[in-house]
Amino acid sequence: MSELPRTARYLALALLAACSLAAARDLDQDEALELRKQGIILPLEQLLETALGRYPGARLLEAELEEKHKRYEYEVELLTPQGVVREIKLDARTGALLKDEEDD
Repeated sequence: MSELPRTARYLALALLAACSLAAARDLDQDEALELRKQGIILPLEQLLETALGRYPGARLLEAELEEKHKRYEYEVELLTPQGVVREIKLDARTGALLKDEEDD
């Protein structure tokens, strides 16, 4: 009987993780281009300039457009001159900084 609450907790955590994964979706380049043409999101170049400006001399590793919780976000990974990988999230509509942290 003591296992039931622990099992229920694990199940709840697994469901929560699955729901959070389902809430985020990577968009392909055609979708991104159409959103840009419609004026829904800012140009990637503009947002990359913002991200790279935070770490002068950094190199771009990856940039992805995601739809998460009904919001478009660019996730940008940079390698700083010090060898640290940074994950930066920017609101694709406004360019506002959502997150800037060291990537694991």
